[in-house]
Amino acid sequence: MDITGQVAIIMGSSSGLGAATALQLAAKGCNVVINYSRNEKDAKETQAACEAEGVETLLVQADVGDDAACRRMVAETVAKWGRIDSLVNNAGTTKYVKHDDLEGLTPEDFEHIFRINVFSVYQMIRAATPHLKAGDNGSVVNISSIAGITAGGSSVAYAASKGALNVMTQSLARALAPEIRVNAICPGFIGTRWWRDGLGSDEKYQARVRSVEQNSPLQHANTPEEVAETVVWFVEGARWVTGETLLVDCGNHLV
Repeated sequence: MDITGQVAIIMGSSSGLGAATALQLAAKGCNVVINYSRNEKDAKETQAACEAEGVETLLVQADVGDDAACRRMVAETVAKWGRIDSLVNNAGTTKYVKHDDLEGLTPEDFEHIFRINVFSVYQMIRAATPHLKAGDNGSVVNISSIAGITAGGSSVAYAASKGALNVMTQSLARALAPEIRVNAICPGFIGTRWWRDGLGSDEKYQARVRSVEQNSPLQHANTPEEVAETVVWFVEGARWVTGETLLVDCGNHLV
């Protein structure tokens, strides 16, 4: 499907997977909304790279955990282009706490992680739904995690939030059909600054990369660009796919 001239909102797109997705969509002629919460410098660099592909962009600073901010982002998008064709829910957060450290997570930790990883997705979909339905191939792609499948990952709260996101993907795929397709991608480890910062040092990060490469069936650690290819496929190619939760992790869930 040709997505030239269409409009996609990519949450959390200042860097990493979100930025890679925005750039790949822009390369196909899709106008993009680049959302960030704090990292304006990287967001502007992503914006410039997308505009170099010849498309229009909109840069929106917004805390997507806030429903009013989500509605504002949708309103600004429609004011600029009069349409929304795709929504990529990529904003996410976590806290690194061993799963057996039951005192390591506070109620406030759980609330914050769920607000960004789950509530924001629902809020963005709710705000964008009338506009997604107005087109002929509305698409929502939720960026989940294999933690929501394997119950692993950086913390119990993170795994629980991604499990909730996977179930919500199926619920909304059923509720919003046939006008809107809703799918989720569950990446494993992705080589990004998000992981580097979370692990606390470059040494720990490199050790994690080596471990993934050695232990995954495909002996590879995904890059943001590789996972973004699957996001773009859901947007432009998966015309008859909805309610799907696709694992993109080099087979790590099998280990």
